[in-house]
Amino acid sequence: MKMMKKYRFFMLTALVLAGVILLNRQLGIKALGIVGFSFKEMLMVIPPIFILLGLLDIWVPKETMVRYMGEDSGWLGVILAILLGSAAAGPLYGAFPIAAVFMKKGVRFTNVLIFIGAWSTTKIPMFLFEMASLGTSFALIRLAIDIPGIIFIAYILNFFVSKAEIEDIYKKAESL
Repeated sequence: MKMMKKYRFFMLTALVLAGVILLNRQLGIKALGIVGFSFKEMLMVIPPIFILLGLLDIWVPKETMVRYMGEDSGWLGVILAILLGSAAAGPLYGAFPIAAVFMKKGVRFTNVLIFIGAWSTTKIPMFLFEMASLGTSFALIRLAIDIPGIIFIAYILNFFVSKAEIEDIYKKAESL
């Protein structure tokens, strides 16, 4: 029964997809193809991310992460969070397991938020594409707006989220 509750959204989605296939076969087959494509894409991205996570977890001691990205890291932690997020490859859902490992290693909550923001907004390949397609001035202006915006949003979120909620988030990350 517990397993049914855990996977109820998946089962409901599968039932809806089956219903769509019964009502409109062509649309249902197209939707099933999209599901298959998304599943293959995730299989291409998730294993390398988990391998890198394992290496990060083993190779980088918690003390090092706390020193460079922990509560007392200051601007160095912010800069490292931006650089790590910008250098990342893959879709945004790949950032969350890494953020969980960062939390296990004692990275400051604000720096975790900055990392996720940088991953979603300031990726180096995207920046290079923008320079080639939209021009250097556009890419630089967008980056100059995005980086302070990410930092501002992270600090605002940190201000509004209570210490108890942050502790709860870190406890959940520890249990993963």
